[in-house]
Amino acid sequence: MSSSYLQRIGSKPGRAIALAAVAGSLAMLAGCANDNASASVYSYGQAQREQVVRTGTVESVRQVTIQKDRTSGAGVLAGGALGGVAGSTVGGGTGNVLATIGGGILGAVAGNAVENQVGKTKGLEITVRLDNGETRVVAQAADVPISAGQRVRLISGNGPTRVVPM
Repeated sequence: MSSSYLQRIGSKPGRAIALAAVAGSLAMLAGCANDNASASVYSYGQAQREQVVRTGTVESVRQVTIQKDRTSGAGVLAGGALGGVAGSTVGGGTGNVLATIGGGILGAVAGNAVENQVGKTKGLEITVRLDNGETRVVAQAADVPISAGQRVRLISGNGPTRVVPM
C-alpha cells in the first residue's frame, strides 16, 4: 500500500484490513438474505415440477413469527470489525488497545442482534380442514390474506406446502 493511502485512512494498516473485512462481511450478509416463506415464491428447483393439490376450508389463522434457523455469522463479523475500527480511534497506547477490543466485542454483539432481527418474518399459522376430513396446519409468510371460513388449496410436493386462496 502506498504511504499516502495509509495517511488518508489514519496511517494504521490494521484499519485498511478492518475496512476490507467490513465490506466483505456486508456483502456476505446481503447474499444470505434470500430465504423466503411466501406462498407466492418458488425456488428455481421447485419450478416446473408437478404438485399435489388438495382443497379445504380454513378453520383458524394465528399470527406467528418465522425466524431463520441460524444466523450466517456475517452480523457478528461486520459488527465486530466496525466496532474494532471505531474503538481504535479512541485514546492511545494501552487505552487504545482496550478500546479496540471493547469496540470489537460490543460491535459483534450488536451485529448479531441486528442479523437476528433481519432474519424474522411476520407469518401465519393456518389450520385447514381438508375436504376428506383430515386437518393440516401450515405456517407461511403473511403476504397472502387468508381468513377463517375461506376456501383454499394446499399445494405440496417436492418442497414446502403452500396455502393459497381459491
